[in-house]
Amino acid sequence: MTEDPPDRTPRAVPQGRLTRMLRIGGLAGGIGGRALAQGARQLATGQRPNAQDLFLTPANAARLAAQLAQMRGAAMKLGQLVSMEAGDMLPPELTQILSRLRADADPMPPKQLQRVLDTAWGPDWLRHFARFQVRPIAAASIGQVHRAQTKDGRDLAIKVQYPGVRDSIDSDIANLGLMMRIPGLLPPGIDLPALMTEAREQLHAEADYLREARQMRRYAANLAGRDEFLLPVPDDQFSTPDVLAMDFIDSRPIETLTEAPQDIRDRAAQNLGRLVIEELFRFDLMQTDPNFANYRWQAEGGHPDGGRIVLLDFGATRGFSPPVAPRYLALLRAALSGDRVDIREAAIAIGYFRPETPEAHQEMLLGMMDVAFAPLRAGGIFDPASSGIPQQVADAAMQAARTRAPAEMPPPEILFLHRKIAGLYLLLARLRARVDLDALIRPEDLDRMLAARS
Repeated sequence: MTEDPPDRTPRAVPQGRLTRMLRIGGLAGGIGGRALAQGARQLATGQRPNAQDLFLTPANAARLAAQLAQMRGAAMKLGQLVSMEAGDMLPPELTQILSRLRADADPMPPKQLQRVLDTAWGPDWLRHFARFQVRPIAAASIGQVHRAQTKDGRDLAIKVQYPGVRDSIDSDIANLGLMMRIPGLLPPGIDLPALMTEAREQLHAEADYLREARQMRRYAANLAGRDEFLLPVPDDQFSTPDVLAMDFIDSRPIETLTEAPQDIRDRAAQNLGRLVIEELFRFDLMQTDPNFANYRWQAEGGHPDGGRIVLLDFGATRGFSPPVAPRYLALLRAALSGDRVDIREAAIAIGYFRPETPEAHQEMLLGMMDVAFAPLRAGGIFDPASSGIPQQVADAAMQAARTRAPAEMPPPEILFLHRKIAGLYLLLARLRARVDLDALIRPEDLDRMLAARS
């Protein structure tokens, strides 16, 4: 193996249920101890302590983020979900701290990496490779990716799962669920059981690398003949439940498109927007992880679009229950017409709220939908970077949190869809790219997609 200096400090992944439980218990104890000490100081000065102010502090958020990032696996994934689902209702400084969980994780030390590969491939696995780069080119919540070249000349990207991740999913989620019930650690209105269930199901799916290889092939079949996208091809020789090998695609981060001419950025944005629509209405197969690292750009001088989008990471790829796409089409139609009664009926059918939800809360949620749907009704060219929609929705979410109203979170599969749409919005804003909404969203086109699918 060739060894390069790591970009981040390698840290061994804690293994074993007891070890990981003790880590989480120590984290909870540390947070609780500091809160009690601060509360005692406030009482001594005649102040009345507030539980949320004591527990939900920048110092506690930083400790939580650092420890979950070191643990990786289900612990880090649940932290990611909380930071994304609750981010709009947290103070900005806390959101910024927790957003670290959506960045790269700490890599495994080389000796731990070698033990994982010895188990997956046998102790003599190096004989197959002319080069194996120890420093990962990416590290996420459940695995890290290495570049390698086989002796017969294949250039591969090899995703290696952190040891013990699969076996620790259920216990990590259960232990973290107990810790996150600490008063003030989460804002009011967050449906923690739904987040825990979602995290558990998603982690079990993502931890099965052979399943991911199958999903990658299914997704590629849907895009056959579409040269605006490029996907890696799994390599069966080196793929196991814990290791996923695929051809390496030379590309650069999608964010580098910000330096490209406006027409290239806009064309890429239109393709990405159309892809999300097809995932829901045509393919019934969506890659639901919105991490920017899952999109890259391969520049080609001779390509008619100036390059193509590389799609990565299909562990979080999933379909939806049969009613979801038709109900979203009904919501889009109602939104385009501006009919408040139809919007309410479609929102109830999807699960945004129930008929018996207090009217004031319904009106608040419908008002947030009005803000989100305004660009669709206006039509034409939409520029996410200059839109104030995210801030307006965040302000409304903060107001909802202050009311301490009962949680009205949609079903978990809808949360997957929301994350994908929100991630696309943020990506297009980062690229300063525009989309033609009239060309992108036509109900008659969506009708045809659904008819062809059924």
